Amino acid sequence: MAVKIRLRRMGAKKKPFYRVVVADSRMPRDGRFIEEIGYYNPLTDPAEIKINQEKATDWLKKGAIPTDTVKHLFKTLGILGNTKAKTVAESDIGEA
Repeated sequence: MAVKIRLRRMGAKKKPFYRVVVADSRMPRDGRFIEEIGYYNPLTDPAEIKINQEKATDWLKKGAIPTDTVKHLFKTLGILGNTKAKTVAESDIGEA
């Protein structure tokens, strides 16, 4: 089972609000998920990002793969810089 850390869209039409969730990669974007670890609101200035760092690092250590957008949010908060998952994932990408 491939597990991903990704965004789940919430909110009204033209007013998106996202929850950061851990989900099976085969599930739909807004479908079933394993655990909610935070949220992201791009409409506020500056964008509001709140992610539980302990849960995020725990899932990264277990092998969950963040999407590109979530990876950017993690780097903004400094979550990705503290784990070994970053070096493994980026070294695989760099060799390809």
